[in-house]
Amino acid sequence: MDKRNWFHTYTRDDLMHLAKNGSFAVVPLAATEQHGPHLPVYTDSMICEYVVSHSIQKLSGIMSALMTPVLTIGCSQHHLNYGGTLSYSTATYQHMLYDITESLVKCGFRKIIFLNGHGGNAQIMVQAAQDAAVRHPVWTAAASYWNLAKPALDDLGAEEVGLVPGHAGGFETSLIMALDPELIKGSAIKHDHPVNDWMRAEGSFIGKHGELTGIDGFTDSPDKASAEKGRQYLDVIVNAVSAWMLELQKTMTAG
Repeated sequence: MDKRNWFHTYTRDDLMHLAKNGSFAVVPLAATEQHGPHLPVYTDSMICEYVVSHSIQKLSGIMSALMTPVLTIGCSQHHLNYGGTLSYSTATYQHMLYDITESLVKCGFRKIIFLNGHGGNAQIMVQAAQDAAVRHPVWTAAASYWNLAKPALDDLGAEEVGLVPGHAGGFETSLIMALDPELIKGSAIKHDHPVNDWMRAEGSFIGKHGELTGIDGFTDSPDKASAEKGRQYLDVIVNAVSAWMLELQKTMTAG
């Protein structure tokens, strides 16, 4: 991986120069939380770092963008009862994103992107991005990778393995099989896991106490997952995210 696209490999003077010349700061938002009995608690962070780093690398020579260190702890309050979870409260997480945008603005960045890999962060990051654009003369943007890639994942028929993105089901298990299969506890993969149909709702929120992250902490059976499918999903996700970032560059430059 080309570390020249990583914020944290530069000196302070380098970063202020890059910011002054219009570079984007891309902040990966992820989590450390339980992912059922078979996936590592670092699942969201592994996926998010891969997606952001490869999307930026794909755009090397086309646009200047830097990936900040991954925020590996998110707002995961709905996972705490299962153990194996590190979480910030909603208010704390929102204030963290506030402080990060303030830091980037102070450094000179005027184009800031939140790219999210954990559902519990989504609404908070949008509010934080909006608030930053109110406070400062900057451009901001925020999105979750699965929303950007939804049309392409639909075309691939990704729901054949389970809910997309789901939680610790066939989809995320496929991604980890592609990234680091040794981290998966195969003996713990369960079959015929019940699915809450109300979790398929789009464009609205519906939740039930104790089941916000699925029955027994995961949304669907991971038994249809495969590394081959995971590699296909990662490819289309990276293509979708990099295309979105390129459109952001055009919009922000024209504006």
